[in-house]
Amino acid sequence: MAEALHVFLFLAAFVAMEGFAWLMHRHVMHGVLWTWHRSHHEPRTGRLERNDLFAVVFALPSILLIYLGFHVSPWFLGPGLATAAYGAVYFLFHDGLVHRRFPVPIAGTSPFWARRIEAHRLHHAVRTRQGCVSFGFLWVRPVAALRAELDRRRVAVGEPAE
Repeated sequence: MAEALHVFLFLAAFVAMEGFAWLMHRHVMHGVLWTWHRSHHEPRTGRLERNDLFAVVFALPSILLIYLGFHVSPWFLGPGLATAAYGAVYFLFHDGLVHRRFPVPIAGTSPFWARRIEAHRLHHAVRTRQGCVSFGFLWVRPVAALRAELDRRRVAVGEPAE
């Protein structure tokens, strides 16, 4: 029975990471730490960008939870591994599949991945911290709704809609 609970904790933490990632992206990356994230909305000039610092910062809680899972209580291990797994999937998807910073083993042409790639491209259609759409990763709204919202935001600030 304990094994099932550990699996549940892993899955619950993995799903919860989507909400955490959305909140961090929307309110921290496009908020107080825009100075780091801005590099991601501009053309890259080298292999790394200042935005890559977020990967280091976001890895720390996972490392801590995994450490606690081995040295304090096994109940920390599932959430720690889930956080690491979410980070790995995000890294492969975001940096590999969407931004093509390195080759990935999938084409991204399935409806599942194509929708996420298009949503992320719509997010990058705006190069400022305000006005962006689609801050999620695994859960994204329909692309048509995102396009309509982006057009509404552009019209509101005096830019032409596409």
